[in-house]
Amino acid sequence: MNKPPLVTDAVLERSEVVANNAMNRVRGISGPNSYAKDLGFGPLAFLVERLGVQPRVAWLDLCCGTGRALVQAASALRPYAGRFGITGVDLVPMFDVPPTGLSGIMLVTAAVGTWEPHAQFDLITCVHGLHYVGDKLGLLCRAAGWLKPDGRLLAHLDLGNLRVVGDERRRHAWRAALQRAGFAYSSHRRLVTCTGPVAAAVPYRYVGADAQAGPNCTGQAAVDSWYVTAD
Repeated sequence: MNKPPLVTDAVLERSEVVANNAMNRVRGISGPNSYAKDLGFGPLAFLVERLGVQPRVAWLDLCCGTGRALVQAASALRPYAGRFGITGVDLVPMFDVPPTGLSGIMLVTAAVGTWEPHAQFDLITCVHGLHYVGDKLGLLCRAAGWLKPDGRLLAHLDLGNLRVVGDERRRHAWRAALQRAGFAYSSHRRLVTCTGPVAAAVPYRYVGADAQAGPNCTGQAAVDSWYVTAD
């Protein structure tokens, strides 16, 4: 496969496939269409369990969509007011409005590829959001370093959206590369996980994105991320 025309992340963020995608917009925290179902992991139960053994917890959700799941989680955690912080980051400011008086939640409009936190987190999630990110590996490696000790990271990733210039066979070695960097990968759920913090690094340099890659495992249009082998 020849390398298609690639775009920068600044151009990618203005593209229709990114700015207008419908993925992750209305998922709740639990139930049939939820974070718990898609991740095979209950963020709310995880936070409550941690609150039983430590004074405060923090959750970061990248590509949070409307933030509906986060608002629901913050509402459920009202008995722990002052002991939790939930942050959602998304490029498109289409957030649900939190109920009046609900504290402990912050929804931020920003590009996840350049946004930087000022804290560490017990939990970091990205539910089907990496499909629309340019440098997917770069974001994963950065986020792994934002975890508290024994913090958890979970992010959906379709390995078919990772490409290496001049060596298409590399697409079959991505799982091994992720494992060497400190991540685990579930092919069944297409889910990258790690327990951190992890000083993750991969031997690839990001060179651009293909916004016309077409549908991926979700059945919706996604973004291919292109890399070259690092020197």
